[in-house]
Amino acid sequence: IMLPNHAPMVVAEQFGTLEALYPGRIDLGLGRAPGTDQATARALRRSPDALSVDDFPEQVVELRGYFDAQSKVTPAAGNEPPVWLLGSSGYSARLAGLLGLPFAFAHHFSSENTVPALTLYRDSFRPSAVLDEPYSMIGVSVTAAENDERAREMAAPQALAFLRLRQGRPGPLPTPEETASHPYTPLEREIIQSRVADQVVGGPETVRRQMDALIDRTAVDEVMVTTMVYDHADRLRSYDILAELYGLA
Repeated sequence: IMLPNHAPMVVAEQFGTLEALYPGRIDLGLGRAPGTDQATARALRRSPDALSVDDFPEQVVELRGYFDAQSKVTPAAGNEPPVWLLGSSGYSARLAGLLGLPFAFAHHFSSENTVPALTLYRDSFRPSAVLDEPYSMIGVSVTAAENDERAREMAAPQALAFLRLRQGRPGPLPTPEETASHPYTPLEREIIQSRVADQVVGGPETVRRQMDALIDRTAVDEVMVTTMVYDHADRLRSYDILAELYGLA
């Protein structure tokens, strides 16, 4: 949930309902950024006066207060799911540490800030009623296939989609044919190469090696995987391969 886009009490009602229906199966991740363009953010918030994210800490505290057992907000009262702070920079990392909450970092699109943000989170951490010590997760883009060449083919449409987003032309995920026929300039290829360098892409051995190295480097407790490929069967197979590698199949 990009919290600045929503009233904290409404979020508490929604996630209190989910926690009541599915106890122990719900996490609530809170982000500070709008996560969209200004026009969409204004439509979500219904007021141009609430476009600032500067009051995010107060929003987090307000939201968590609605889960208190003495709260009059039903069904949020007494039904607080685990609350994570999400971030792609140091701001939420520090706040998560100060509040003693778990922290999830968006490595899949801000990899250069991953280790500094995690370090800041751990250095800022204060024990709380939720955690005695830091607990962290990173989001990682993973494309796994039977071999490295096939994995790179599957990952190519995502790279083109990212390029178009950077150029201010967001849209649906390109087809493999559209991706192959795109007239890449040298600068575009450089941008794409830097994008792919931050991802885990390859056959089983490559994926295992890259994942293990990333986990060792970041010392995180959990990894959340996102796989953006054009064919859904390829996506499922990618998850299967990853699960087999780590004994989760």
